[in-house]
Amino acid sequence: MFGQRQGIIVYLHSLKHAKLLRKYGNIHYISKRFKYVVLYCDLDRTDAMMEKLNNFPFVKGVEPSYRPFLKTEFESKPDRAKEYDYKIE
Repeated sequence: MFGQRQGIIVYLHSLKHAKLLRKYGNIHYISKRFKYVVLYCDLDRTDAMMEKLNNFPFVKGVEPSYRPFLKTEFESKPDRAKEYDYKIE
C-alpha cells in the first residue's frame, strides 16, 4: 500500500495552521506543548517537501527524521561476569 516513507518534523509558531499541513502528507502527531507536527511523505519527495514547507510564514523550522537510515536490528553480547560464574574446574 505504501512505498518507502520518511517523517518530517515541522516546528510552528502557532498550532492553528497545523490542519493546513494535511495536504502535504499524513499527519502522525501534533504536539500542543512544543508546537510541532510530525508528518510522513514519500521518501523520494522529502527534500522538495521540506523546501516547500520551510517557505511558509507560520513555520519556524523543518527537520527530517533519520529513522529509515538507522539500523534497527540489534545484537546481544554475552555478559562476561555470568560467563565465569558457570565454569567449573
